[in-house]
Amino acid sequence: MPKESFRKQALQRLRCRIGVRGYRQDKQAVEVLKRYLSRQNIRSVLLYIPLPIEVDVRPLIVWLRRRGVTVYVPFMEGESFRLVKYRLPLRRKRFGIYEPKHSKQHREKKIDIAIVPVVGIDSTGRRIGFGKGMYDRFFDRERRNIQQIVFVQKELCRSPIPVTDDYDIKGDILVTGNGKIVKLS
Repeated sequence: MPKESFRKQALQRLRCRIGVRGYRQDKQAVEVLKRYLSRQNIRSVLLYIPLPIEVDVRPLIVWLRRRGVTVYVPFMEGESFRLVKYRLPLRRKRFGIYEPKHSKQHREKKIDIAIVPVVGIDSTGRRIGFGKGMYDRFFDRERRNIQQIVFVQKELCRSPIPVTDDYDIKGDILVTGNGKIVKLS
């Protein structure tokens, strides 16, 4: 099955998870992430501002900030993004993505954990996203500065065969909306 076909099927499954059912899955995934992160010694985390089909990690952002963890989110620039500190207010930008205002603030060089939304994964543990390649370009530049990559998804959408390319990022673990942690590496 080609990557595009798998992406299309996974997106259809995830769109069915918007609403009350998706809300429960978001809460379960966030609780698993909280338990997992509380066992880690972290100072900085890369998160994302969620789209409706992605796990809503906003409660996790609040939880992390209360614990003194620096939270970074993507700020789109051209074909990729750079990291900026999470702060309010958020503005809606391209593709319906919300992000903080432009910031030139210095960021820590090392990121302890990157929590990345996925549309699906394949049998090699590589990410299938929306097809724009922004995360792939970012991680190609910054992978050496990120200790661990955690994929997160409302429902497990996994291809039994490899459908990704060599440049697609590989995760260490996957957290799903039913509260499971799947080891990928």
